[in-house]
Amino acid sequence: MDATELGAWLRLSLTPGIGNTGARQLLAAFGSAQAIFEQDADTLRQLGSDRLVDALQTEPATLAAQLQATLDWLQGADNRRVVTLGDTGYPPALLDIEDPPSMLYMLGALDPWASPATNNGAICLAIVGSRNPTPQGESNARQFAKVFGEAGLCVVSGLALGVDGAAHDGVLLGGGSTIAVVGTGLDRVYPKQHLALAHRIAQQGLIISEFPLGTLPLTANFPKRNRLISGLSQGTLVVEAALKSGSLITARLAAEQGKEVFAIPGSIHSPQSRGCHALIKQGAKLVESAQDVLEELNLPHVSALLPPGNDDEEQPAEDPLFTAMGFEPVSLDALQARTGLATAELQARLLSLEMTGEVARLQGGLFQRMATG
Repeated sequence: MDATELGAWLRLSLTPGIGNTGARQLLAAFGSAQAIFEQDADTLRQLGSDRLVDALQTEPATLAAQLQATLDWLQGADNRRVVTLGDTGYPPALLDIEDPPSMLYMLGALDPWASPATNNGAICLAIVGSRNPTPQGESNARQFAKVFGEAGLCVVSGLALGVDGAAHDGVLLGGGSTIAVVGTGLDRVYPKQHLALAHRIAQQGLIISEFPLGTLPLTANFPKRNRLISGLSQGTLVVEAALKSGSLITARLAAEQGKEVFAIPGSIHSPQSRGCHALIKQGAKLVESAQDVLEELNLPHVSALLPPGNDDEEQPAEDPLFTAMGFEPVSLDALQARTGLATAELQARLLSLEMTGEVARLQGGLFQRMATG
C-alpha cells in the first residue's frame, strides 16, 4: 500500500461519525477509500446527511501527523504491516463478525491465514480470564495453552495480566503460535510488565490492534477488542472469571458468533470461579483437561496426545497432608486440626511444598494445593 492509499484509509478511520459500518457502506458505494474523498457533496449526500458530508470533506487535523507516524512505524526492522478490508492479508474469520474493523495494524512473524489447516487458516482457540487469577487458575491457563501448542493450535488472547499472559506464555512453551489482540496502538505495550512477552510474541506469533498508533490504554478499548479475540477463534475457553469480568463479554460474543464456549469449574467459594459457573449454567461446556477441549474440536491428532493410562494400574499412596488439604483454600489452623502436626513441622512442610510449586500461599493466610498435569 502506498502513502496515498494509506492516507485515504487513515482519513476514513479518523473521520468522526463514520465508524466501521459507515466505512463499509461508503466502500461498497465507491469502491476504494481514495474514491470516497474524490466525490462531490451532492454525490455524498445521497448516502447520508449534511453532517456526514461535512465530516468527509473536512480533513481531520491529526491526519498528517498520523500518516507520518504510521509510515515511520512501518519502516521498523520487524514484521510490521497495515491491512484493510479486502486485502489478502485480512483475517477471513473477522469478515464474518458483526463489526469487522476497516483497518488492522499487525506486528509479528506469524501469518496464520496462510495455513491450509482450515478454510480460514490456522485453528485458533481463545483463552481468556481474570487479570487477578488464583495461582491454580494461572497454572491452568499456562498448562492448557502448552498442550494446545503441542497440538498445533494457535492461542488467541489479549496480552493482559493474569490468565492472558499465562496463556500466551504457555502456548509458546508448547511450541505453538499465539495472537495477542491489544487495546492500544502497536507503538506501545500495555501492561508494561509484558514488554518481554510482547517481544516473544512478535518473534513467534502476531500482535494485532484496530486502534491507530499512539492510542492510549483507554478503558473502553478493551471490551471493544474482545469481539476480535472471539472472532478469530473457533472456540473460547474461560479459565477463571468473576461475574462482572470482561472475559464473560468475550464468551457472550463467541456464543453470538456461533462459536464453542468452554469453562473450567473451580471452588464454589472462589469469586474468581463464579463467572465460569454462570457460563456452565448457561450452556458452556465444562472442561477438566485440555484434552476435553481438543476432543470437542474434533482434531484428528488428538488421540496421540492422550495418555495411554491403565485403569487397573495401582496408584501410589497420596501424601496425607495433600489428603487433608483437598483442593480448596485452607488455613494453617484448619490443617493443623486435620493433621495433628505440630505448627513448626506443618509450616516447614508447607514451605517445602511451596518451593516445589505443589502448594500456593494465598492472601489471608490460606494455602491451596496445586493440581498439576
